[in-house]
Amino acid sequence: MRTWTRDPHSGGVKIPKALQDGTRARLLAHAERHHAATCSRLDIRFHSHFCYIDAYHEPDSRAGPLPGSGETREAFLERLRSTPTHLCRLRYCGQDQWSVAFYTYSHEAYEPCTMGHGGFYGTPEDGLDVGAVYLQG
Repeated sequence: MRTWTRDPHSGGVKIPKALQDGTRARLLAHAERHHAATCSRLDIRFHSHFCYIDAYHEPDSRAGPLPGSGETREAFLERLRSTPTHLCRLRYCGQDQWSVAFYTYSHEAYEPCTMGHGGFYGTPEDGLDVGAVYLQG
């Protein structure tokens, strides 16, 4: 006998423009309150039913290019400042229910996971906190 199950990591609902603006504002406010020390800015992009979150941070002032690389210190620091850290991808499932996929650098892909509280659905802020593990230094 077949049964219907809801998969939090498939399907989704296209995110309306008004919800995109509200979600962006919520995520930026949350990042300012909880991740300002480790994140200088967020890049939040929307595509259909997905919300992609990348972070940028200020490099360590003691960092410098590898000897012999030919890169100046200023160019090296600017390259680090402009390279995003992919955090996560949120999937909008409707009615302020979002699922999250964590970006894995080992596979260079988004891998479905649970929210920090153990459930499959949560708020955009819950999803950001999952991806923010990359901001821990």
